[in-house]
Amino acid sequence: MNLMLRQPLPLLELDILRTFVAIAETGNFTTAADTVHRTPSAVSMQIKKLEEMLGCTLFRRDARSVTLTHHGEVLLSYARRLLALSNEAVSRFMMPDMNGVVRLGAPDDVGELILPEVLRRFAETYPSIAVNVSIESSASLRRAVAERRLDLAIFNSPDMTTQMPGEVLMKEQLVWAGKNCGSAHLKHPLPVSVWEEGCIWRARALEELAKSGREFRVAYFCAHHMGQRAAIRADLAVAPLARFLVQEDMVALGEKDGLPDLGHYTIGLVIAEDADAPVRAVADYIRAAFARFERGPKELTLPVAC
Repeated sequence: MNLMLRQPLPLLELDILRTFVAIAETGNFTTAADTVHRTPSAVSMQIKKLEEMLGCTLFRRDARSVTLTHHGEVLLSYARRLLALSNEAVSRFMMPDMNGVVRLGAPDDVGELILPEVLRRFAETYPSIAVNVSIESSASLRRAVAERRLDLAIFNSPDMTTQMPGEVLMKEQLVWAGKNCGSAHLKHPLPVSVWEEGCIWRARALEELAKSGREFRVAYFCAHHMGQRAAIRADLAVAPLARFLVQEDMVALGEKDGLPDLGHYTIGLVIAEDADAPVRAVADYIRAAFARFERGPKELTLPVAC
């Protein structure tokens, strides 16, 4: 009896999968090329090779963006799992001491906008380290690190002084955010959306309003900046926000709109004394992320009020 011999299936190359994932996440061949440290032409050749091997188209290309096809979406799930498994296997041998749990704290805004990408990248490099995140007020976070309930924390501060422990990650402008083409900032008294008493943005905003003599009322109260954004988008109120939180459907308001200047504030990082290697590794990733973030979103042009 003759047995039908089948050709072995081709093997997926991790290097090409890493490029494929980079393109899927950035939506751009050139940006992905920078991420994987290759030329755009080399990246295009890798994807062409992958598509020819699998016999399907993985990306839809147009003049502005690149999106996944149905086959591309299916492959993305496999690619991420294969890369994660590879990273886990390599780290088991090359970084056997890099394991354990790191307790990280962050304020609400950083926890939503910046941390997810930081932790995703960190997990790819250190799959044996679990990072547990606590979202609290800045004052509570600093206290938790001092009391050893957290290993490190990102926090907001009106001004980093020599008396305050920690290092500066980024200085950011504090602005009044309103609905783009909205009218809340024209009302009297001014409807304001704020956080709880301990919020440094609330203290700065209400203090500057009092100095300017502008009458106001607290029209919306919420401890999370997602709630603040909801009030802004409904044109119910204006709110003090970090400049990087101003979305496309919002506008940064200031003195030209009859509102006082709020100046700048500092985003800091505090680390527990005698932090071990996993904690220091998380801190390094946070520093790098804020360095990238400060170079990027701060260059964006904010919409102009109607």
